[in-house]
Amino acid sequence: MLCAVAEEMELEDLDKLRLAIDARDASALLAVAGEIHYADLAHAYENFDDEDRDFLLQTIGPELATDLIGELPWTLIEDALSHFKPAQLRIILGNLSDDDRVDIFQIVSPENQRRFFSLLGPADEQLTRNLLKYEEDTAGGRMTTAIGRITADMTVKQAITVLRRHQDSAETLSRIFVVDEEGRLVGKVRLRDLAFHPWATPIHDIMEDADERVLATIDQEAAARMLSKYDLIVLPVVDEFDHLLGVITYDDAMEILQEESTEDIEKLAAIGGEQSELSYLNTSAQNHFRRRVIWLVALAFVSIFSGYVMYRFSAVLNQAYVLSLFLPMVVAAGGNSGGQAATMVIRAMSLGEVSAGTALRIAWKEMHTGLLLGATLGVAMGAFIYFLLPLMQVQHDITYTRLAATVSGALLIQVFSSTLLGALLPLGARAIRLDPAVVSSPSLASTVDVTGMLIYFTAARLILSL
Repeated sequence: MLCAVAEEMELEDLDKLRLAIDARDASALLAVAGEIHYADLAHAYENFDDEDRDFLLQTIGPELATDLIGELPWTLIEDALSHFKPAQLRIILGNLSDDDRVDIFQIVSPENQRRFFSLLGPADEQLTRNLLKYEEDTAGGRMTTAIGRITADMTVKQAITVLRRHQDSAETLSRIFVVDEEGRLVGKVRLRDLAFHPWATPIHDIMEDADERVLATIDQEAAARMLSKYDLIVLPVVDEFDHLLGVITYDDAMEILQEESTEDIEKLAAIGGEQSELSYLNTSAQNHFRRRVIWLVALAFVSIFSGYVMYRFSAVLNQAYVLSLFLPMVVAAGGNSGGQAATMVIRAMSLGEVSAGTALRIAWKEMHTGLLLGATLGVAMGAFIYFLLPLMQVQHDITYTRLAATVSGALLIQVFSSTLLGALLPLGARAIRLDPAVVSSPSLASTVDVTGMLIYFTAARLILSL
């Protein structure tokens, strides 16, 4: 009920926003923009044209625009910043959190990057340059340095005094990290630990071990999985000497996992190119075309081999045309079973459940699974042919027993081999340092189409003596 009321209020505010922009009513726009969450404001911004976007940004000013710009898709950020004068840009860049600022510097043109650097204060400029040393898809590239940091030799009173100076700039104070004199991570405390202990209590007496930490150079997805696995609010990021550099927050982890899962889903669907943060409706048809066309053309040529196999076995079809009735089913069964196996293995790999030494165990498991699936399908289809096909009055010169044996045998081998292939291809891709998701369902389906026809027609020749 509360969710429905909130959604209704949100729609009312967005309607008021639209009316204010259409009327070019600056005061009404400013009033309603202050009531809308910046994430919803950014989503609405995507659907505006250039003139409406310019009016919105110039009206709300740099203070409110800071939060909005931090939520925009990366393809819109540089254009949004171009609507502001240097003095306004200085405010926006200064107000952005360090991780959001670095994200922006990573995507803008070199010319704008140099111009933005000139607008930063000395401390922000140095911090931004340090963070830009890390690749954007690493933990260091996604971390924030705005954290609560105290030393083990402090008392509770001294720690609170230090944290009070940084209460506005810190990303979160739910976890406060303890470092030694050289800045190495030695522990962590909670804010409530400081609140409920006497002021004279030494920090080293109440701190906990900070066992969970990641190197700044580790892949962002591995860091996000670790944060999720251990139910952490923030995850410390350190260098190779264990110096505390920053943290990855839980909201960053959610964003990372969303990006990575979107990328895997697109690869499984044979969609290439760089992932867009724009919504589906705001992504141009040309961009959709570029990301899909290469794979579709490549798979089309692979599928030609299916036609070639059918051409080579045309004599078999001419002698027993009833085989054509079951050919699509046999081929599709292999694609479906192989796709299921590939999806399960890729998911297990993405969750860190599969290591390099488990390939034989996976192969053995999928061999058993494929054998059971193939046998079940074979028996079901054999029963259909033997008991129900006669009722359909399909004309042919082959006994139902031999036809059932042909189709059932082909199904068993096709499903067994496709399941095993679907499981092993992602493992093979990772072994040669390719993304396992590249072995997508469409490419696997095209492969098993060819093998399915070979298996089916070979079984027909052997069992039916054609």
